[in-house]
Amino acid sequence: MKVVGFAGFSNSGKTTLVEQLIPLLRAHGLRVSVVKHAHHRFDIDQPGKDTWRHRTAGAFEVIAASDQRMALMREYAESAEPVVHDLIARLDAAVDWVLVEGFKESDLPKVEVWRAPSADYPAHPVRYGSDPWIVAVAADVPAAALPAPPGPLPVFDVRDPRALADWLRATGDRWEYGRESGREGRTEGLADARSEARA
Repeated sequence: MKVVGFAGFSNSGKTTLVEQLIPLLRAHGLRVSVVKHAHHRFDIDQPGKDTWRHRTAGAFEVIAASDQRMALMREYAESAEPVVHDLIARLDAAVDWVLVEGFKESDLPKVEVWRAPSADYPAHPVRYGSDPWIVAVAADVPAAALPAPPGPLPVFDVRDPRALADWLRATGDRWEYGRESGREGRTEGLADARSEARA
């Protein structure tokens, strides 16, 4: 399993980029999963449906399953920030790639998605200068126009997802998630991926 994160400010284009990368990776026979950080009160259920009725009646967990898909909904008694590694551990271990959207503070190798300011989008700082886990940048401007020099980080045109997908596949071993030895080994593996991806 290979894991890469996508971090950036709201409306920077993370979802669109991840959405475009999925079929590009699948075209090479790769299975792709996504972990998405959501807002506090998000809901995928529909009022009035059976699963919604079970949840509102007080069920802690509801699984809806058919011959084509399965969804698990869990209600937490107390608010707690999800841990991305715990969520990745719940995925099918046979997937080839996991694309993680959000979780900008995580210790995963990440691509920063950065958008230049415009009439409908305010200016935001770049994260790559302060986040050692950022290993590449996808932006709507060339590297020379970024607010800070990206140094050795590769910079991709966010409007050309194929180039980024090709780079991810070409450097695939760098994104390998974890080792059998547990979290200590996983962290070591991620550090290796980070330093290699910057090279």
